[in-house]
This record gives sequence, C-alpha cells and structure tokens, in this order.
Amino acid sequence: PTSAQVSVAPHSGRFCYTLDNDLLTTEQRQFYEDNGYLLIKNLVSDEDIERFRKEFTRICKREVTPPGVMIMKNESLRSQFGQTEKVVNKVQDFQEDEELFRYCTLPEVLKYVECFTGPNIMAMHTMLINKLPDSDKQTFLHPMHQDLHYFPFRPASRIVCAWTAMERSHQDNGCLVVQPGTHKTALKPHGYPEWEGKTNKLFHGLLDEDEKIPKVHLVMEKGDTVFFHPLLIHGSGINRTSGFRKSISCHFASSECHYIDVKNTTQEHLEKELQEMVSKKYNATSVELKDIWNFRARLVQGQRINL
Repeated sequence: PTSAQVSVAPHSGRFCYTLDNDLLTTEQRQFYEDNGYLLIKNLVSDEDIERFRKEFTRICKREVTPPGVMIMKNESLRSQFGQTEKVVNKVQDFQEDEELFRYCTLPEVLKYVECFTGPNIMAMHTMLINKLPDSDKQTFLHPMHQDLHYFPFRPASRIVCAWTAMERSHQDNGCLVVQPGTHKTALKPHGYPEWEGKTNKLFHGLLDEDEKIPKVHLVMEKGDTVFFHPLLIHGSGINRTSGFRKSISCHFASSECHYIDVKNTTQEHLEKELQEMVSKKYNATSVELKDIWNFRARLVQGQRINL
C-alpha cells in the first residue's frame, strides 16, 4: 500500500487508536477515538519547564552545541539581534542534548504515550518551538498539515505526538489549531502553500484544505500536554503578542513500527527535498528518507525492534 492509503488495523473491541490499559478512562479513550487528540492538564512540572527554557537559551547563545541539532532562525532579524531567543524560532532534533531529551523520558509523559504505542517506545522527532512575535509578515504561521506526511514509518495508529505548552498558549499568541476527527482520513497531498514570501523551509501544508471542517483552538496552560494522532489535521496561528510562545514536543512511535518506501507516493517529493538538503550540508549521496529518520530515532523505553 502507498502512504496515501493508510489503514488502521482495529483492535479487539471498539477502540482502534488506543491500547487497553488502566490509565485512560473510557471517556478519555472515546474522546481520542472520536477526535484524534487528548489534552491532559498540568502534566509537566514548572521546574522541568524552567530547565528546558534555560537549555534553550544556552543553545541560542551557543554555550552548548548538541550534535545533530537543527537551529531554525528568522534570518531577517539576525543583524538586529545576533543569535538570541529573539531570532531562533525552533530547535529541532535535540535527541543528543541530554537536558532537552529528558522531556522524552519523563515518566508522566511516557505513561500516556504507552497508551498509544505500547511498551516499546522510540522518540522519533523532537522540537522546541519558540513562536516569535509576528503580526505583519506571518512568517511563522504553520499551515494546516498532517505530521504523517513527514514520516516513512507505519502503522499510523502506533505513532503519537506529545506537545507541552511552556507558557499559556492561546489564540493571540498562535496556539495549536486542530480539526477534530480528521485522523480517520487518509494522508493527503502536501506542499508549499501559495503565500508569497511567507513560507518557511519544510513548512508544508495541505494542498487542498477543506475549510468546512470545524477548527478548534487549543487553549493550554503552562505544563498542559496534548497527545495527538499523526493524521490529525492541525497547524498554528501567528503570534500577535510581544512575547514568545514556547512549546516542547516529541513524536513517539512503537519500535515495532516498520519503515516504508515512499517512492511513487505523495511523500516522494519530500524525500527529494530532504535529500538535497542533506547532500548540501553533509556532502552525502543516495540518502533515503528512512535513513534520516533512523539517524534521529532514539529508544526511550522497552526494546528496539524495527525502527
């Protein structure tokens, strides 16, 4: 099957997207089944969040340079501010930074992750997002998209994102926006939206967005964590405030998931774009999408089986 034909193997009983355990209530499981996300209040402590914030600042100031980390910046502000948190909008692939990677190993996060992935858990994709104030150019508006577009591993039902607000996240500072129930749809074609001068590298979005599907703005307090399915259509608005909106997240997958070949699928052009970036940066040839993800993947619990 191509990546555009994602089917979910139903489990015994009525639940397809969650596994039997003693943590989630029947109501919580049903909510995730119906909507594709579940918000858990006050999950990550203030103390942990402050530690992640300090480490982000150290990375911005280049006091630490974790291997493999990708620092994304607003280049237009660089001459004005140098490399500070006023310029850095994302620290991606922090799996080799022990302080930030602690997020992916927090027992309070992993106990929920296990409800979706099972006991053998890989951290596949890590990000600390620092949404900059952006009222005019809308540079950091992330178009509506499905995360599975970026992933060459399946099944989708054994992948989940944990996304934690590092301060209050609301409509004015560009909170997450989701379209409930869209996790039941197939993977749709993605590309760069036609926003003149407003697209960031690899910020792909749906090429054909259905405006009729209702959107929900997820208002979250510091420490609140949302878990969501990789087919759930979501994005984030612009930050109209003068402050920064930080969040930390990780995509987890069961290590029993398997890699797929994305050739002749809707993901093929993504593989080509990433190949070009990798060959420029590392002078590497014949890199496949699964090689890039294999490099990022790190075991956090249980056994490493396929990924």
